[in-house]
Amino acid sequence: MDLHTWITQQVDEVERLIEEGEYPLSQDDGVRRRCEADRRILARHRVDPDAADSRLFATACEGCGTEGECFDPVTDNVNDCPELLDLAHAHGITPDVLAGLDRPQPPEPTPAQKRRLRERARLTVPITTSDVPEALRGPRWKP
Repeated sequence: MDLHTWITQQVDEVERLIEEGEYPLSQDDGVRRRCEADRRILARHRVDPDAADSRLFATACEGCGTEGECFDPVTDNVNDCPELLDLAHAHGITPDVLAGLDRPQPPEPTPAQKRRLRERARLTVPITTSDVPEALRGPRWKP
């Protein structure tokens, strides 16, 4: 179970307690609104489905967005998402529980993807410095 799933279970439990009348009516509406707000945050801060095809960013948080010229994810793993960590804190997560949670992992590549990766590696020409003309070599040149 990852952090997103753990928080979802906590919200489910609070909603169950509301349905069973465990909260005084004066608190009921506020608790329901908080659960709805938590679910909205959970819907935004999840593993990015568009990045799931990329082995490099397959566990990135969609809600945290991207940065830089290459649009790298702000949060590489959804378990490191600051928003989710704040929600987890509000739901009483302990350091031991957090340490015991699974971290989302990139999916194993399919045989076809593995084959394409091997082909790309075979077609890549290694870059060598031995072909640089002497006129372009600096005083500390090392081939």
